Amino acid sequence: MSGDDVVERTEREHRPSPIDVHVGSRVRLRRTLLGMSQEKLGEALGLTFQQVQKYERGVNRIGASRLFDLSRVLDVPIGFFFDDMPPEMGGDKNRRFTGFQETQDGFEDDTLHRRETLELVRAYYRITDPSVRKRVFDLIKSLAPTE
Repeated sequence: MSGDDVVERTEREHRPSPIDVHVGSRVRLRRTLLGMSQEKLGEALGLTFQQVQKYERGVNRIGASRLFDLSRVLDVPIGFFFDDMPPEMGGDKNRRFTGFQETQDGFEDDTLHRRETLELVRAYYRITDPSVRKRVFDLIKSLAPTE
């Protein structure tokens, strides 16, 4: 084996898996939607914010027990971390998680990543009265065009 082969193999072995990157981006998305800092998430999991950063970038793999802990702290089903996975990584492009319910049609890929969406979701969850929050939700649904 030549020195070039060793360097190429080492670089490939240290490159994050696309699945780990996707799962990490979903952790970051949900944490951001909740308005939670990396420090707060780390505290809840017994980790440093640097470890959370590595998970979110996909540099460190998230094991099954840690994924379970993340789903509890971030209040999402485990499947949320795999939603919107591209078909070439084994994902089902028709399955989406909207934050309110899982649907088959879902949103466009970039909708959840827009600043407007994040601000809207944060404002929605700051409404402390559940009946008011439900009325706001119903109002928004009534203003949207029917499908």
